[in-house]
Amino acid sequence: MFESVQGLLDEHADLQKQLSDPAVYQDQALARKLGRRSAQLNGIVEAYGRWKQLRDDLDAAREMASEDPDFADEVVQLDEQLPVAQERLRRLLIPRDPNDARNVILEVKGGEGGDEAALFAADLTRMYTRYAESKGWKTEVLSSTESDLGGYKDIQIAVKGSSNDPAEGVFAHLKFEGGVHRVQRVPVTESQGRIHTSAAGVLVFPEVDEPEEIEINANDLKIDVYRSSGPGGQSVNTTDSAVRITHLPTGIVVAMQNEKSQLQNREAAMRVLRSRLLAHQQEQIDAENAEQRKSQVRTMDRSERIRTYNYPENRIADHRTGYKAYNLDAVMNGDLGPVIQSCIDLDEQARLDAIGE
Repeated sequence: MFESVQGLLDEHADLQKQLSDPAVYQDQALARKLGRRSAQLNGIVEAYGRWKQLRDDLDAAREMASEDPDFADEVVQLDEQLPVAQERLRRLLIPRDPNDARNVILEVKGGEGGDEAALFAADLTRMYTRYAESKGWKTEVLSSTESDLGGYKDIQIAVKGSSNDPAEGVFAHLKFEGGVHRVQRVPVTESQGRIHTSAAGVLVFPEVDEPEEIEINANDLKIDVYRSSGPGGQSVNTTDSAVRITHLPTGIVVAMQNEKSQLQNREAAMRVLRSRLLAHQQEQIDAENAEQRKSQVRTMDRSERIRTYNYPENRIADHRTGYKAYNLDAVMNGDLGPVIQSCIDLDEQARLDAIGE
């Protein structure tokens, strides 16, 4: 059992040697890559050591119990601990998403429902921001278009963590948020008190650490500049500072207008474009691996309804995992952990099942 562990132990030992060499840190991108992989293997090395120690202790206790009955209780305790350690190691050996340790760019867009959908998009944005704060992550608004009532027609936020451990990565948690989020409540614009249903779309992209990670040919880009506009189309800028970049091979379009400088908007647009291209590349890889694609809970398809937020019942329900709770007020205030954990657990179990097939 665990035949693959020795190769990972050898890789971990080699990484420690590389990371102890000061010359490695002259290339920050390489140092981050090695550090990220080392953090992922740390848990496996620790879990393997724990499992092996318990196994050896159990063998020794059984041998001694045959001569001294006082060791019988120790055999019972170790017999209970060993399967737990074994299961932990088995789960850690499940192949991870290669982007789990990355930061993310999260986009929220108001969908069907007009002003109410835009207000719900703002509520979701607040929820993610507060969840990020609870995790010790930093958030940065890259671009936003406000609605007349103060909601968001669309908003793009960068979320940055501080851990190299993929299990604690921003993308490892937020990747499950991609899809359609449906809300049921009485809108502020509803005078009759009737419950309406509207929706907002969420997209989550892993952020590129270094521009060099994604090669972009300048000839593949169509760049347009135009004047920024505020709610209702009102002009807020008298110069052509807004930027729209189209990546011709994929058809991906990114527009930025928040900054007053055309250069700043262009840099922000390129940052988002790289993340979308990275996600596009990963989707192509997943498409070539049917088992991996089947095992993943997450989606970046805005057409999939993944969750319902029912305000009259204070209910939150995830349609992929079956998770349901009646603490919507707490969830909207950032207590999103249990909802996301239900997605992580389901995805992990699907990966385990795929290994066993």
